[in-house]
Amino acid sequence: MAMSTSGDWYSPAPFWHNGPAPASFYNFPGVSSNSATHLSQRSQTPITTGTSVLGTTFNGGVVIAADILGSYGSLARFRDCPRVFKVNDNIILGAGGDYADFQYLKDVIEQKVLEEECLDDGFSLKPKSLHCWLTRVLYNRRSKFDPLWNNFIVGGLQDNEPFLGTVDKLGTAFLDRHIATGYGAYLALPLMREEAEKNPNMTESDARRLLIKCLEILYYRDARSFPKYQIATLTKEGVRIEGPESVQQDWKVAHYVKDYE
Repeated sequence: MAMSTSGDWYSPAPFWHNGPAPASFYNFPGVSSNSATHLSQRSQTPITTGTSVLGTTFNGGVVIAADILGSYGSLARFRDCPRVFKVNDNIILGAGGDYADFQYLKDVIEQKVLEEECLDDGFSLKPKSLHCWLTRVLYNRRSKFDPLWNNFIVGGLQDNEPFLGTVDKLGTAFLDRHIATGYGAYLALPLMREEAEKNPNMTESDARRLLIKCLEILYYRDARSFPKYQIATLTKEGVRIEGPESVQQDWKVAHYVKDYE
């Protein structure tokens, strides 16, 4: 055993010299000395993600639609990832971005709804309240530099009037009659607004037809989209979620795409 001298006294070298200390992380060469921070950083990068979510209002309700693909980077890995769900009889919600973060917030929201039902006081969560709560939660996480990597669309009936709002991972929030997240904000939203100008009093069937058309266009032009989708409709009669359904594909338009090489 290596020995060190100090005057006339002999003392052994530390037994765990340069080794792992009990109850702490071992600092591997080339890795940040604060290993706990290094490990937590990995959760800030989206892994399995969903693309655009579309939402629009019509006379008497709202419609939200999204495909069911979970992309693992650029790989279309998971093909059964629903991203729209019923919160309660007055609210539907759609989410894009990191699917794990969406699942986490979905569990929290469902627990909130359950706790309100247990109170049995005649009150239920309203879309404006959920939208405001999501804004605070996402902005809080962003302020900690650990954002929940999602874009949400909240739809519902607020005092019997259609409500549609969105919140992104930074906590930025706004209300509108027509909302699209992700790539859909560039391709689908102009089409939705144009249709609204032509037909300002859309019916439920008009709104559904519009979103399905937008999903078809996104499937042609968005590399992260998928032909199967779910569509949620909320009216005074309740919530109806349909799908997975498939868009009508017609690749005769492919030869119109130029200058992509």
